[in-house]
Amino acid sequence: MAKEAVTRAFEVTLQIPVSDPTDMSRDHRRAALASVRRAEARLAGWKTRLINAERDQCGEGATELVLRDALQVSKRDAKQEVDTAANLSGLAATWRALESGEIPQRHAWLIAKASSEGPIDESVLAEAAKHQPYDQFARTVRQQQRELSDDDGQSILDGQCERRKAGVFESREDGMFVLSGEYDPITGNRIALAISDKERELWRKEDPKKRRTPQQRMADALAELILEPKSGRSPRTALLVIADYDAVHRELANARLCDGTPIPMGELRRLACDADILPGVFRAKTQELWLGRKRRIATEAQRAALALRDKGCIGCDANPAWCQAHHIQPWSWGGLTNLDNLVLVCARCHHNIHDDGWEVAKCPSTGRYDLRPPPDPFPETGVDTYRPPQRNPVLLR
Repeated sequence: MAKEAVTRAFEVTLQIPVSDPTDMSRDHRRAALASVRRAEARLAGWKTRLINAERDQCGEGATELVLRDALQVSKRDAKQEVDTAANLSGLAATWRALESGEIPQRHAWLIAKASSEGPIDESVLAEAAKHQPYDQFARTVRQQQRELSDDDGQSILDGQCERRKAGVFESREDGMFVLSGEYDPITGNRIALAISDKERELWRKEDPKKRRTPQQRMADALAELILEPKSGRSPRTALLVIADYDAVHRELANARLCDGTPIPMGELRRLACDADILPGVFRAKTQELWLGRKRRIATEAQRAALALRDKGCIGCDANPAWCQAHHIQPWSWGGLTNLDNLVLVCARCHHNIHDDGWEVAKCPSTGRYDLRPPPDPFPETGVDTYRPPQRNPVLLR
């Protein structure tokens, strides 16, 4: 009874409006979502204080047990909560911004994780976290880590290699087996290329009327590569590495993967010893990149050029290995298989284009492509006659 009384005394309460969200205006609904984000951040800050107090008094192991009971989380999540709270305890600016609701919880966790890996400029990151979406902020953190490292980012890559891990377990929820793995960017991109190349091979062999989902095809590709290494061998796993050429010093510089992930120059030299060097010039209108109506499916050379230009899905930044080449002006409407008529999109964003009326737009100042949603069919004022086109279940790559 005493425990129940203590629980009631410290019960956290929130005032949630009783109005139906469907009756709210669009502006009010979006403002409400922003308030939810701030409330979640403030709760996360309070939870961090509680965890740190428990850890200081009882130790990490005991605190993990407490969290598993109080928060009803897994052993892995409890450990992550304790580690993150410990890292945040030394980040005053981040903690203040979190408790005031200025930055989301995941942004604060990312700053805490980066601080445990090496030097960071906390004030700069805490300010950026107030304005940048998570994906953009993650890139900001990685870029700062590399700029502040005194060894061209080699120690960051070495740390990522040391933290590699993989696991296989049976889900308690539905009995499915789950494979998970974390790798450094170079190894991870090689794995992604092997799986995506095999997935495209399976797509080409499929009956167009009985296609698997992209997720099913990806699972089958991974299974074949592991269980049938001879028949399941991927035809191409060449890693695309981009580097600038310093004409003054006659050497390569600013090496990076196609998604922009930087590569230390020492690692680039090692890759050059282990792999073929394939120089490419993507500015000239060569026959390989401007095919007109000769071919519908993008070539490997075009995919490489698209990876260099788009750096991933133009809608959600998905890795280029998981993307498809989409014709901006559809092939069926006379569109050409030319580099300036192609963009990289993942399967989900590809369906957004074909099924829900999303459009490819090019920024006139930067030349970057992005995806824009269709006009609001029910705007706050005025009338819009837009209706999505008929759904198209088959997408050609």
